[in-house]
Amino acid sequence: MLRINDEIEIPESEIELNAIRSQGPGGQNVNKVATAIHLRFDSQASSVLPDNVKARLLAMSDHRISSDGIINIKAQRSRSQDKNRIDALGRLADLLQKALVKPTVRKRTKPSRKAKEKRLADKLHRAQVKQTRGKIVD
Repeated sequence: MLRINDEIEIPESEIELNAIRSQGPGGQNVNKVATAIHLRFDSQASSVLPDNVKARLLAMSDHRISSDGIINIKAQRSRSQDKNRIDALGRLADLLQKALVKPTVRKRTKPSRKAKEKRLADKLHRAQVKQTRGKIVD
């Protein structure tokens, strides 16, 4: 079970973990041992995620989330398969926690009368400065 918060726990049956060969330096170990972890989670088919969280996941602009709502995470920071598995599950939990946060709605405001007057006064001052830069004619 992957615990996201007090109410949401994702069962391991919904998370697909595959061990793959890691990229980058590591000597002979890279060529023969599958230490990297490829995590795949179908958020839209999940039975424990609420609908609003599923919708927020689809709306997020994250390269790890496909247009179908499938989350792909590749963890290869460590040379240990267990550490990479923990890292991948942690990144999935972080991503889902971001989707749990309801975005605040921006309230439109108008500038105050004083702010409008100050902007116009600054604009007038700037125009006068620019007018005095012209050529002097005798």
